[in-house]
Amino acid sequence: MKTLMLLSALLTLSVPGQNPAPAESFPVTVLSSRWFKSRQTIEKPDTTGTTPAAAMIPANKTWERTRREDVPRAGEPDPNVDTLDGRRAAMEKSVQESRAPKPADGFAYRAKIKNASTKTIEVLFWEYQFMPSSNPTTVSHRQFLCGVNIKPQKDIDVQGFSLSGPGDVINVGSVADASANGLQERVVINRVEYADGTIWQRKDWNFGEVKLSVARALQGPWAPGMCKGL
Repeated sequence: MKTLMLLSALLTLSVPGQNPAPAESFPVTVLSSRWFKSRQTIEKPDTTGTTPAAAMIPANKTWERTRREDVPRAGEPDPNVDTLDGRRAAMEKSVQESRAPKPADGFAYRAKIKNASTKTIEVLFWEYQFMPSSNPTTVSHRQFLCGVNIKPQKDIDVQGFSLSGPGDVINVGSVADASANGLQERVVINRVEYADGTIWQRKDWNFGEVKLSVARALQGPWAPGMCKGL
């Protein structure tokens, strides 16, 4: 995605914003939001082409000919297993399988966002906030970066995943609505990057605080509409 490549380049700048839109023209409207327990499965890395080719040995031809001529003997061990390349390939496969991530139980945070501006939005920084009613100054943040394509006056659903729940002040296993236990919640838009290169950013949000997290997020694969946690 060209916009995310541009965002990666912006990480080298010391100034968090570039050609910012007027702060008084808030560009995005949050229409609705919710969170729920979820499970995310991360796909195994593609290891196609990483396994070394088997060494050519005389037993290859004999084994293959026997396999074709005598089907019952096809279950005999592949002679390549005993070669250096064969053992190396088996070890590599074992390492890859051990590194493959498992499904993770966590929480999904979803918001319906409307582009209230006259320009197309391509990158969106937003966060889901939780504040205990007894102490509203204590804010729990779940921040996300999304690659989007929101045309003017159009709306989309964005969703991020986090291992962290709304907070320790409620039992998310038994309560569906956080507000029922005195936990206020809201969605806040931190930064908007437009297709024309201009940027809007919330005044009291510091891009520098998430710069390293953004860099890590950009290292992985991206797909249209994808959101990653910061």
